[in-house]
Amino acid sequence: MDLVQESPYRFRIDRRAPMRVPGVVFASRALLPDVGADRSLEQVANVATLPGIVGASYAMPDVHWGYGFPIGGVAATDVADGGVVSPGGVGFDISCGVRLLAADLDRADLPRIREALMDGLDPAVPRGMGRGAVWRLADRAELDAVLRGGSRYAVERGHGVSRDLTRCEDGGAVDDADPAQVSDRAVQRGQGQVGSLGSGNHFLEVQAVDEVYDEPTAAAFGLRPGQVTVMIHCGSRGLGHQVCTDHVRAMEPTMPGHGIEVPDRQLACAPVDSPQGRAYLGAMAAAANYARANRQLLTEAARRVFHRVAGARLDLVYDISHNLAKIETHEVDGVPRRLCVHRKGATRALPPGHDDLPDDLRPVGQPVLIPGSMGTASYVLTGVAGAPAFASTCHGAGRTRSRGQAGRAVRGQDLRRDLEARGIAVRGASWRGLAEEMPAAYKDVSAVVETAQGAGLCRLVARLVPLGVVKG
Repeated sequence: MDLVQESPYRFRIDRRAPMRVPGVVFASRALLPDVGADRSLEQVANVATLPGIVGASYAMPDVHWGYGFPIGGVAATDVADGGVVSPGGVGFDISCGVRLLAADLDRADLPRIREALMDGLDPAVPRGMGRGAVWRLADRAELDAVLRGGSRYAVERGHGVSRDLTRCEDGGAVDDADPAQVSDRAVQRGQGQVGSLGSGNHFLEVQAVDEVYDEPTAAAFGLRPGQVTVMIHCGSRGLGHQVCTDHVRAMEPTMPGHGIEVPDRQLACAPVDSPQGRAYLGAMAAAANYARANRQLLTEAARRVFHRVAGARLDLVYDISHNLAKIETHEVDGVPRRLCVHRKGATRALPPGHDDLPDDLRPVGQPVLIPGSMGTASYVLTGVAGAPAFASTCHGAGRTRSRGQAGRAVRGQDLRRDLEARGIAVRGASWRGLAEEMPAAYKDVSAVVETAQGAGLCRLVARLVPLGVVKG
């Protein structure tokens, strides 16, 4: 595939039939995918064929191969011009996202309590492939309340405080959720998992603010040098996976009736305003609310441990998703248009002054949370005015090795020993799971963040380093 370099951090894939728009890849040369091993740039071009797509098919610096869309893909379709919604543009782990909590605790105070803290978090955080949850829901009616209300419902039931909602994307819940569009199978998979990490790259990590690049913005977020923080990365578990599976299957046979052809069946889609499109968006919003509640309950579990072991409080900095499709208004060619913005492995990055920000964050912009791989730094950034790609940026480091390749390259026991020698306490669900998440399986997160800032997608605020990790 021919790439035209437009700037040090931006490449173009020229439009060619059946593409409707060009592709744009935000990357340095070092971060470009290996086209022999990773076909994600081909996926960028495929996404550019979707009906109603506007601007470009975008790829973030952490781009890598995914289902239909690349992970790190962003695309917006014009609802009034036959724009479609594609479950592949959201992914299976609907509303998978990151939540950052700030403790009233200094890094210097941690060594004396770190082992007790990690030993407390280990059993308090359910994880792994199966069931197990912080919140045992009584019945389908209570799960439906979670699907409609997300973190709002959790806080109403005593699992949090009101500030948790103002510092969460969408005030803690996506509107227009429709639990009736969530299948019985999805309900069965989700009934016993509210408040659990799952597996793979999901984690709860105890960190410290190692460096601050923008003190006024960090202070507005609630961060200061040397402060202990907790980062939680998880999503909608089996419920979200089943929602995606169900609606891909439902959309695929309806495409000919809408006059839609796509180059990859994994890009199954339907017009946003069609019955199939509305059904998926309702189910997706319900799964997103499940994910918000999931992170809210894990927050409660972490708070209990921090209070018991350290007498410390945890305040929410922000909670942001990176697998979602949202109906938003953006200017296209100088005209405001109602768009369905798909962000898959990409996070929203609202600029200062945006109406969707809470009052205390409006002057500085939205916190952007970019976790590293296990054992590496994570970053806090903020949205910037005039950013490309519909106010979106990357969501993490981005894989370069499959889980199978990583699992064959290192033993989990050896990886844990290496991390603990570097002062990082590790509590894993399995040795195999640890090995599959080895740091070398990912791109250099510092290079990814440098590229995101260089491309004008967001701006650095702070660097966080790991002190202890609970792995799914």
